Amino acid sequence: MPIYEYVCDKCGHEFEISQRIADKPLKKCKECGGKLHKKISNTSFVLKGTGWYKTDYAGKPAKEGKKEEKKSETAKKSSDKVSKTTAK
Repeated sequence: MPIYEYVCDKCGHEFEISQRIADKPLKKCKECGGKLHKKISNTSFVLKGTGWYKTDYAGKPAKEGKKEEKKSETAKKSSDKVSKTTAK
């Protein structure tokens, strides 16, 4: 369950409470009965880099693998050509 932070507009009391996402937000302060509002704070979910899968992670290993395959194919073709010319 997510932890929500609330602040009282009247007395400034701040507190955290664990609530389900479907629960309605709290409205009254337990200390003074004043109006509460949710605080916006940091999350535990942080994106690094540009934050996009496609640009940061997708396809990088596959591209390197393709380059290695191309190198091995060209090396194989050149070795085949050498063996054919020496066999004649």
